[in-house]
Amino acid sequence: MAHTTNTVFRDDAYLAETDAVVVAVNERGGIILDRTNFYATSGGQPGDTGFLTRADGGRIAIAATITGETKNEIIHVPAAGVALPEPGEKLALSIDWPRRHLLMRMHTACHLLTVVCPFPITGASVAEDDSRVDFDIPDTGFTKEEITARLMELVKADHPVFTRLISDDDLASNPGLVKSKNVRPPVGTGQIRLVCIGDNGVIDSQPCGGTHVRSTGEVGEIHIGKIEKKGRENRRFRIRFGPPPAQ
Repeated sequence: MAHTTNTVFRDDAYLAETDAVVVAVNERGGIILDRTNFYATSGGQPGDTGFLTRADGGRIAIAATITGETKNEIIHVPAAGVALPEPGEKLALSIDWPRRHLLMRMHTACHLLTVVCPFPITGASVAEDDSRVDFDIPDTGFTKEEITARLMELVKADHPVFTRLISDDDLASNPGLVKSKNVRPPVGTGQIRLVCIGDNGVIDSQPCGGTHVRSTGEVGEIHIGKIEKKGRENRRFRIRFGPPPAQ
């Protein structure tokens, strides 16, 4: 039977530390807690790493965080060879905050790219230093420099980034909110989480369960490192931190 984890990272992406109680340890050694600030791999964003601290001060290194039978069952995968906790044990949770913050900045940058390039998304992958978004377009008609300039306009405008919930019916009435060509957000719970950019979401609103920064200015300087042709109607845009390299 799947367990349900209180996913506090969805309410506060900046919560680097918190406490939790062990609910179970599965047959593969995965640790399931009653609540967690560890984001689990999903939607192109990798899961968090970090450590869990026991009452005696011993640390359990977490090498990955994944979902279990449902999106709400979060499994903390320990590093090889560490001693596992017991059900009922209270732990202190600490994510690798510098890594998480890089992922939050980059994930927000990917959302900005979908504003600049309003085409169906065919794939995406978020990483700490080089992320990608794939679009269904036969020919970009854009240069790296043009896209970079438009991205930095949105970053420098320092638009607010926030989340809100809508109903399944609201989503059905506004299909344009879904930017992915082939993947639809899960429905049936009665609520869909939107990540919104700009006052009242005027810049962008789209379903997303990932973690993001509070404003576009926090993304910092970014640029398009490469635009690649991946098939007849697929173009891959690679986002990188920092200024474009000197020509």
